[in-house]
Amino acid sequence: MATAVDSSPSMAWATVADLWERLGQVPLRRILLAPVPGTGTERDVLDLLDHADRICELIDGVLVEKTVGYMESLLAMAIGEFLRRFVRDRRLGIVLGPDGPLRILPGQVRIPDVCFLSWQRFPEGKLPQTPIPAVAPDLAVEVLSEGNTEAEMQRKLRDYFAAGARLVWYVDLRTRTATVYTSLEQATTLGTNDILTGGDVLPGFALPLRELFAEVEGRSQS
Repeated sequence: MATAVDSSPSMAWATVADLWERLGQVPLRRILLAPVPGTGTERDVLDLLDHADRICELIDGVLVEKTVGYMESLLAMAIGEFLRRFVRDRRLGIVLGPDGPLRILPGQVRIPDVCFLSWQRFPEGKLPQTPIPAVAPDLAVEVLSEGNTEAEMQRKLRDYFAAGARLVWYVDLRTRTATVYTSLEQATTLGTNDILTGGDVLPGFALPLRELFAEVEGRSQS
């Protein structure tokens, strides 16, 4: 059973160190000071996306910039392509890329690198027209970067499952592994000889990790 997360942006922090711990010990360069921490809004998230080309999540009223890298982006796009092809052909829902913000909890805007949302998440199958819909993904995928901390990803994992996500994948380009979470307590790490499946969320989906990681190996020499 996922543990509820205290997500109140009004929570007071005694020190900057307290704030840093609450955000998952992310590198300080990723914590924006404007707007003042604790006062950030969804409008700020959208303004940065639209005008500054910066992808920031909103966590407890604090804007935290997502880590970026071209290899991580390449891998995320590959995962999205595999997922979208499977989902589209079966009319299961929608797949979002790495700039699709979601209000997964009150005051919490997360931007998974890739995510799948089933039609069951949308009343009558109609997509919301708001720029940041209040909906949690069925599947959230995060491609880990060097700048991600273990505490940050644990906090993010708690948020996803508290919001109602059913499956989370953490894909690590450096170790060529994927960790599959079906809950906070249940996780399986897969290597390049294993197959990443959709489990109960996407029955029938199967992606050999060797094929996935080949996407970032460069042009075939055969």
